[in-house]
Amino acid sequence: MSNQNNRNHPPKKPKKWGQSKPRPKPDTDLVYGLHSVTAALENPRRHFKEVFATKNAAAKLQSIFDHRKISPQIVLPRDLDKLCGPDSVHQGIVAKLAPLPQLDITDVEARGIVVLLDQVTDPHNVGAILRSCAAFNVQALITTERNSPQGSAILGKTASGGQEYVPIIEVTNLSRAMDSLKKQNFTLIGLDSEAENAMGDLNIPAPLALVLGAEGKGLRHKTRQNCDIMARLDMPGAIKSLNVSNAAAVCLYALHTTISSS
Repeated sequence: MSNQNNRNHPPKKPKKWGQSKPRPKPDTDLVYGLHSVTAALENPRRHFKEVFATKNAAAKLQSIFDHRKISPQIVLPRDLDKLCGPDSVHQGIVAKLAPLPQLDITDVEARGIVVLLDQVTDPHNVGAILRSCAAFNVQALITTERNSPQGSAILGKTASGGQEYVPIIEVTNLSRAMDSLKKQNFTLIGLDSEAENAMGDLNIPAPLALVLGAEGKGLRHKTRQNCDIMARLDMPGAIKSLNVSNAAAVCLYALHTTISSS
């Protein structure tokens, strides 16, 4: 009986490990919070689909709504909780937007600083890093299509509008992206708490690429090998490590100071 069933229903082909479908691109960005929505309103490249706001939040942004000719739908806070989740700090305003144009690694220019993330997956961390990138005029934030939280509303809220100023570039292979930057004369600097060089002592001209690894695991072996130099952050206190987003801010300050003084 079992042999007959096998003839009628041939066994499925075994799944090949490492295969994965490309992540579908969302057709709508959900942005919430006063700072994030304001930054999007001030970005002429942003197309707004819908805006939901409480009376108080709408009053705070009335002038910019008038300028963009946008009429928000007035709702109650609980309606926004349903859109964003009950634990989201939406500050009374939520916007549905068309995604910004997706850039490619070839769009990166040979200037300034770019930041690469090696499997940093926490949207709070990525959002905070993006905010620091905007503060220090970073050209682009480069991540992988897999093992990254792009499109997350939490990321946008934590970035506090940073996504409007610093493009996120997704690549399929981080090593190839690093090679592409090297061809443009970028110096790739990896962060490692055990490195011989101190980040604050580096005196390297732009263009520079700061490479950050996932919290706990750090940079993967191949990523580390592709870096031109490894550097550490010197910390005189009792705690010798920082959250990856805090470390990113300190590194960017040190590198920005180096570029400014060179």
